Amino acid sequence: MRISKLFTKTIKEAPADETAVNAQLLIRGGFVYKEMAGVYSFLPLGLRVIKKIEGIIREEMNRIDGVEMKTSILQNKETWEKSGRWSDEVVDSWFKTKLKNGGEAGLSFTNEEDYSNILTQHVSSYKDLPIYAYDFKEIFRNEARSKSGILRGREFYWKALYSFSKDEKEHMAFYEKATEAYKNVFNRVGIGNRTYLVLASGGTFSKFSHEFQTICEAGEDLIYISKKDYGKGLEIERGRAAINKEIFTDNIKKDLGLGNDFVEEKAIEVGNIFTLGTRFSEPFGLDFIDDTGNKKHIFMGSYGIGLSRLMGTIVEVMHDDRGIIWPDSIAPFKIHLVSLGKNDEAGAIYDTLTESGLEVLCDDREDKSAGEKFADADLIGCPIRLVVSEKTLAKDSVELKHRKSSELELIEIKDLKKFLI
Repeated sequence: MRISKLFTKTIKEAPADETAVNAQLLIRGGFVYKEMAGVYSFLPLGLRVIKKIEGIIREEMNRIDGVEMKTSILQNKETWEKSGRWSDEVVDSWFKTKLKNGGEAGLSFTNEEDYSNILTQHVSSYKDLPIYAYDFKEIFRNEARSKSGILRGREFYWKALYSFSKDEKEHMAFYEKATEAYKNVFNRVGIGNRTYLVLASGGTFSKFSHEFQTICEAGEDLIYISKKDYGKGLEIERGRAAINKEIFTDNIKKDLGLGNDFVEEKAIEVGNIFTLGTRFSEPFGLDFIDDTGNKKHIFMGSYGIGLSRLMGTIVEVMHDDRGIIWPDSIAPFKIHLVSLGKNDEAGAIYDTLTESGLEVLCDDREDKSAGEKFADADLIGCPIRLVVSEKTLAKDSVELKHRKSSELELIEIKDLKKFLI
């Protein structure tokens, strides 16, 4: 993509009302546009990042036999009344709207009821199970105080997978696979070394659940990590970190034989996995006939990742004072090609690289100085910057710099495609 054809512009100063680093950098870099508190539009660069995150998650979900579908955002009042979660006294974050026929509908804030209701039409026998269905969709939550940029929004993009199993044993076998898939996701997007699988309260669903928490000063949660496992991230075994001190000391310390041997860190939740049991299959009559002819409730699990929240977390932990430092796997473009002065060679290099399948953002603007172009490249944060100038062309070369490094190197143009590929 040529920047001259990209309608978005970078800005030097972040909006005065944005205090979160992720929002400041994403707005300044032209990745998102703030519609209102907790609501952001994803501009072309931001959409490319979100779609790459989505692609990684989709690959990992499909690898564990996930089946993708797409559920509606408008939710039927009667469906949610069956589980008791339509009332504002039970769930106070609903966005609800009046229908012209006099009824009501809600904008989905989660998906357990919707999936359970749909599956009643498709499951009757043990031969129909297990099922691992998931989708990507917009979720709406009427937060009283939306903050932290795209980390906590009133509207956000997420992936939810729900497992439908014959019994707890079958469920737990998949739960282990889902845990590994989530580890793969966070490793692939570049934050696995800072992310811990954390024991947490299961709320109304189960005694315990698991969360994936990424160490970050912007985090709202406190996690406790065994000193012997600190710094290992997702390499650690399950149960070596916890969401609060009570769970850590009462359960993990006793099991592992640890004194107060833990580290306290702020962290951001980037994913969660729950055992739901029959909490949602019972009210919907989501049953099956087992191999002995008996009727049983389906045993369920829930596995969520907020994609926009994950994107914001990555920005929070991967930036410097000049801008974002995107991991290769989710960068909007792998290469930021900067053309200094008027020369045809930059355009030829751009064409050659893009025809080879490389993703290139080409700064071909003629009204910007070298300093402005370099500042924009650092702000946008693509992994590799290439500079074409009269100076480099005199040596039949381009200047290459990695975003994470200050070192410069000259690469001969004839070797460039091979070097990058």
